[in-house]
Amino acid sequence: MPVETVRTVLAKAETWFADKGVDSPRLSAQLLLARALGRERLPMLLDADRPLAPAELDAFRALARRRAAGEPVAYILGEKEFYGLTFAVNDSVLVPRPETEGIVDAAREAFAAEDAFSFADLGTGSGCLAVTLAVQFPGAHGLAVDISADALALARQNAARHGVNGRLRFVEADFARLPAEDGSFALVVANPPYVSEPEYAELSPEVADFEPRGALVSGPDGLDAVRGLLPEALRVLAPGGLLLMEIGFGQGAAASDLARAAGFDAVGVLRDLAGHARTITARKN
Repeated sequence: MPVETVRTVLAKAETWFADKGVDSPRLSAQLLLARALGRERLPMLLDADRPLAPAELDAFRALARRRAAGEPVAYILGEKEFYGLTFAVNDSVLVPRPETEGIVDAAREAFAAEDAFSFADLGTGSGCLAVTLAVQFPGAHGLAVDISADALALARQNAARHGVNGRLRFVEADFARLPAEDGSFALVVANPPYVSEPEYAELSPEVADFEPRGALVSGPDGLDAVRGLLPEALRVLAPGGLLLMEIGFGQGAAASDLARAAGFDAVGVLRDLAGHARTITARKN
């Protein structure tokens, strides 16, 4: 039998993944083979003619079968990079996405002259926002809220991993009923569920079949969670405090109107690299 090498295995896996309709088939193959070999991706690619041992092939094939079935690479690997940090993930939380990094960018701009402030992260999931903010602002303290105990356990793990667990408090609660006093925070960030029921029916199987439905779907128009979140965010913000909230495609106008109706001022929309409205920014007067 011909010897399988890094090069030949990657080529076959990429073709197989593409035939299965897997997103990013080449990158998926590279990441999974690197994991099976216990190597970093780029050094592995530079050693493309390296032969694979039978045990290594078996390990890769087991991972590849999961990917071909649609399971996200992040769940298979158990981790995902966000804002240059590596976060543990599993199917109790959404996979952190690059679009959400815009919230961190906006916070860094808004608080460029400050460091010691308090913030809240509503619907923390893996903790990627809360932990990243704590890393970026070494004097800041935060409250991270989620309704899922499993998500909070993972978020605590990620906080410890990055050495910020002493400055973050994790609480199991509905973000429509926050365990915080009025005016407690200078900043509230949120990535709430914002997919509508009709949109959910059209999501790719990679998302709909594997990521937690409760972290995605929010009523007929996708804005039920936003309606519950906004009054509480306003309550716990200090005067002059800032809200940064991710929204879904096409929700910019409706979410902005809801923020104004809830009592926020200076409501605006930040766009992602594709030009889509992605983040609501608003102030408490």
